[in-house]
Amino acid sequence: MIANKKNYVLLGMIASLSLFIVCGPDFKKDQNVLTRLLNQSEDSLIQKIRSNEAAHEIQILYTQIQRDKEGNPIFKEFSYKENPKRYFYPASTVKLPVAILALEKVRKLQRQGVGISPRSPFEILDENQKTLAVLDSTHPEGKLTISHLIKKLFLVSDNQAYNYLFDFLGRDHINKSLREKGILDFQIYHKFSGSTNNDKSPEFVFFSEEGKEIYRQPAMVSKIEPKRVDIFGVYKGKGFIEEGILVQAPMDFSKKNYASLHTLNQILKRLIFSNQFAKEESFDIVAEDYEFLKYWISRTPTEVDVPYYDSDHYYDSYCKFLMYGDLKGEMSDPIRIYNKVGLAYGTLTDVAYIKDDQGVEFLLAATILVNSNQIFNDELYEYDELGIPFLGALGRAVYEYETKNILKNK
Repeated sequence: MIANKKNYVLLGMIASLSLFIVCGPDFKKDQNVLTRLLNQSEDSLIQKIRSNEAAHEIQILYTQIQRDKEGNPIFKEFSYKENPKRYFYPASTVKLPVAILALEKVRKLQRQGVGISPRSPFEILDENQKTLAVLDSTHPEGKLTISHLIKKLFLVSDNQAYNYLFDFLGRDHINKSLREKGILDFQIYHKFSGSTNNDKSPEFVFFSEEGKEIYRQPAMVSKIEPKRVDIFGVYKGKGFIEEGILVQAPMDFSKKNYASLHTLNQILKRLIFSNQFAKEESFDIVAEDYEFLKYWISRTPTEVDVPYYDSDHYYDSYCKFLMYGDLKGEMSDPIRIYNKVGLAYGTLTDVAYIKDDQGVEFLLAATILVNSNQIFNDELYEYDELGIPFLGALGRAVYEYETKNILKNK
């Protein structure tokens, strides 16, 4: 959406009592087009998943983009089973706002007179001034920097990079900053890779290129316990593995990170179409940051040499589920995908802006659960068999629809 929830205008009921919600003069929400597209799809996997869609907890948002005579985007949004209050585990998709907020914090420090930049090297110290982290083997000079962490976060969804940025910001700051921008239905609770220290951040020390200390951020403690938001579906499955033991009860996700599909789509839209948002809704970063973020969010591991990743494991579509997730080595140069994926606990999510050199451009966000035995944390999920192929087929179906519309209107 272009504006936040307080700007919603109820237009009324028309025809078959379909409800259209308008947010600004160019926003319309209607389920018909996306539903019709899915109904008409000849892809057997799409139909298979839809035949059991309740078990797969599907949610989809599709935004058509047209341009006026001045080139300004006009958005029209369609949804399928999307509900911002129906919980799904967002996994690594929450890394996107954390990356943006890290750059925002650097710019705020600069305005305060601190000689820091996104490329400033830093080290992390514990309470006894013992070094916890100072090196990054993927950096050409072995340094830890905010900008290099963001590259890794987008290219291969690096968990440690996210954890460092999480600690740099602090949990309270992340949640507060997003709320102040009108980004709702979002709650950060924790880091990844088994980290249990989610409410405390160690000390950060930043240096100039010459090695002189330029900024020291003391250790922080989060003072605000995230409140359980008003959502449903946080108890999932019929069992879960805990410390190697099967617990025969639904798994409780109420203290896990939360982000609605709508909110993730809003965050991406604020990045790609920043000039469409009011100042108070926008991220407080500079043009250079927007270009940096858009460049790296649209790259693949095989396109860059630094940081270097083994292409046998980190193939081109490693973090591009929609359209290409199940087609390794087949990504098309004329198509560029700006996105962030998430994969954990049997849930796959991709939030993307897709464009090509023929004028096709659209936003597509989708999430699906693939956990047939309904046991969580056993690592027995159908990612490769169902989840990634479904998202790939969905992306191709929407792209084909968009391409036909472009050709028809020429």
